[in-house]
Amino acid sequence: MTAVLGPTNTGKTYLAVERMLGHRSGMIGFPLRLLARENYDRIVAVKGAGKVALVTGEEKIVPPNPSWFVCTVESMPLDRPVAFLAVDEIQMAADPERGHVFTERLLHARGLEETMFLGADTARPLIRALVPGVEFIARPRFSSLTYTGPQKVTRLPPRSAVVAFSVAEVYRIAELVRRQRGGTAVVLGALSPRARNAQVAMYQEGEVDYLVATDAIGMGLNMDVRHVAFSALRKFDGRNPRPLTSGEVAQIAGRAGRHMNDGTFGTTAEVPGMDPELVQSIEEHSFEPLPSLFWRNASLDFSSLKALANSLEIRPPHPGLIRAREGEDQEVLATLSRDEEIARVATTRDRIGLLWDVCQVPDFRKTLTDGHARLLGQIYKHLVSPQGRLPADFVADQIERLDRTEGDIDALMARIAATRTWTYVSHRAGWLENPAEWQERSRAIEDRLSDALHERLTHRFVDKRAATLVRRLRDGGELLGAVTLAGTVLVEGEQVGCMTGFRFEPEAVGVGEDAKPLMAAAQRVLRGDIGARVARFAAVPDAELGLDPEGRILWQGAPVARLLPGTSPLSPRVETLPEELLEAHHREQIRTRCEAWLNETLRRRIGALLHLRDTVEGDSSVGGAVRGLAFQLGEWLGVVPRAAVRDQVAALTPEERKRLAALGLRIGIDSVWLQPLLNRRAARTRLLLWAIAAGRAADPALPAPPPDKAGWMAVEDDTLPPQAWAALGMRRVGSMAVRVDRLERLTAMLRAAARQGPFAATDAMAAAIGCPLAALEAALPALGYSARTQEDGTTVHAAERTERKRPPRRRRKPQETAAASTAPSAETPAEEPPVRAAKPRPPRPERPHSARRDPEDSPFARLRELTFRE
Repeated sequence: MTAVLGPTNTGKTYLAVERMLGHRSGMIGFPLRLLARENYDRIVAVKGAGKVALVTGEEKIVPPNPSWFVCTVESMPLDRPVAFLAVDEIQMAADPERGHVFTERLLHARGLEETMFLGADTARPLIRALVPGVEFIARPRFSSLTYTGPQKVTRLPPRSAVVAFSVAEVYRIAELVRRQRGGTAVVLGALSPRARNAQVAMYQEGEVDYLVATDAIGMGLNMDVRHVAFSALRKFDGRNPRPLTSGEVAQIAGRAGRHMNDGTFGTTAEVPGMDPELVQSIEEHSFEPLPSLFWRNASLDFSSLKALANSLEIRPPHPGLIRAREGEDQEVLATLSRDEEIARVATTRDRIGLLWDVCQVPDFRKTLTDGHARLLGQIYKHLVSPQGRLPADFVADQIERLDRTEGDIDALMARIAATRTWTYVSHRAGWLENPAEWQERSRAIEDRLSDALHERLTHRFVDKRAATLVRRLRDGGELLGAVTLAGTVLVEGEQVGCMTGFRFEPEAVGVGEDAKPLMAAAQRVLRGDIGARVARFAAVPDAELGLDPEGRILWQGAPVARLLPGTSPLSPRVETLPEELLEAHHREQIRTRCEAWLNETLRRRIGALLHLRDTVEGDSSVGGAVRGLAFQLGEWLGVVPRAAVRDQVAALTPEERKRLAALGLRIGIDSVWLQPLLNRRAARTRLLLWAIAAGRAADPALPAPPPDKAGWMAVEDDTLPPQAWAALGMRRVGSMAVRVDRLERLTAMLRAAARQGPFAATDAMAAAIGCPLAALEAALPALGYSARTQEDGTTVHAAERTERKRPPRRRRKPQETAAASTAPSAETPAEEPPVRAAKPRPPRPERPHSARRDPEDSPFARLRELTFRE
């Protein structure tokens, strides 16, 4: 009897299998069905299927005369004598849930010629105390383990395994790895062997370089893992969250570095670094021995239900053993014992023993509800019925509802777990009429569900395109690339991004650090193509360029340059957008083309204003009044208040007026404007030019120009200055803005009506600007017309007049007051003052005709402009 103890990667399992095959018969128990199946396949490849049996809770492959049995620890047929017997991972005897089974095997399972226990060295003291005479063999680890500290998941090296302790966390990390690294294999304890093997094969064959798993990989999962990263150092043990023990951390970390290859371990960035003492223990494989092992009485009393329950509560016979906590089978037994129908029939040893067998059917679904107990109660009632078997229609109904491959990952795993329950039931002797048929049927359903699950896992957590690129990058060599005419960037035939304008927009290829060679290849392709792309841009027709509301020049829908404030609102500055791929001479070419396009575009949209500017600048004979007026129109972008250019307008000669009128200039009472600019397209351009000059190009509060036929719009932003409304060709009047030519028409109608006295607003007046009558009445006070309600209830308006202020009466001086008191009275006539002789006025010189006052600047014109308030 030997105990081969040591850390992971010491060849313990390999030694035990070799020793077993050296005997005429043998049996080995593994902690997981996956490990049992893996070693069964390996032994079958050496000895043949007729010599090897596989016995697990859900799978039994037993040829007529097998020599060697590969089993899970719980399913070892100990009533069959064999020359060699081994139990793997014997330290699992300290597990709160399953430990009592391993302890039972340690105490009572023996081979006729040789018995071997495999596990961690932490079990040595208790094995020595419980199994006298055992020989210990220490096995050193073939490779070393080194701690590397915390690392981001996206920075983990290839061939890494990330370990999480919940399905939700596995999914989250797997999604992240897919986005950043192209994909990952996923291993969960709930996976069937077929789905798990498919995922592992995908990893082993290099289709993906990463594995995300639960702690199920800690038990003998032999893969090419070089680094293990822990996403947490706590786990939920089925009842409470608790920290991982040093032995558990070492068991999982030991998956890194197989055979002679060294491995590393650490944590993800979300987890603080490991305690130095824990790191030292793992690196030196030095751990505190196990304090105790879990034990449960295996000699059960089936004389009554109460006696069975009491026998399960018997205390351990050795101080190194502690009683196992109540397991699922005990909980189900307690639940079913309270069922009156079951209690009435479970009165004999056979029936109580059968009830205990039913209670030991595992709850693979882990539903944590009474559903599992109710199902087992139905099974037991059928087994104790007169037929003594499970009815075929009952089993068929249970199984057929599971034979569906639609649904997401969780739904498929739930169906697989339920199928495993019926696979387990079908392998119980005497429970079904045709067990082989049901075993085959449940296995076929599990295989179909497993294939669908593998497909869903791969579809969700693997980007095949990115994984292909990773594989090519790992193999080395130059990556070929090209840029299509549509701007698509290809590397090795895979689309890795596209050119939008002169910017490279990479797609989420999801390869993280491994994307550097890929991006370098793309950059080489783009740098070779950028010169030709700039040359194509310099020759594009004007129709392919555009201007967005933020003042950016667009090519193929992408911004290539932007407009910045210049020397005047009519002359914005063009700046090429900074792009990594562009050299200085490329940016200058782009700027030159954009400037030419902008000048041509402005000439098409606001040509009247530019023509006025060019005419004034190109003709030296133009007078100062015209030059000043043109300058102000340029600053106000084509519409300027009359008051701002009163002096320039007054100084215009009739010839200058005619010339300006031919250019579209209109001089109104309130405004001076260029009539060709009063359209929506020109207004949109002029508002953008104003916004650029004012630094508000990206302001979403700027109003949109109204349609061409609209003469007014509601004011929503009270903060806009008059220049902004002028750029729209409008003037603000109270709570609305009116187009200047329509406002002039309305003003004339209002003045004509006001000359006749108080007037009522009419539909004709509202139609002059196209607004509702109520809106016009609300705006009249802003135009200088006050409202008054007459006796008959009608509202009339009148021009507000400003009262003339009389000069203050001159106060007499004290001397004048005294003189007045001594003045003669009416009875005493005062001496009349002397009469002054009037001075003759010189004759008024005749002014030449050219110097006569312009009618527009006459005193009467000035008087017409005055408003008076009552």
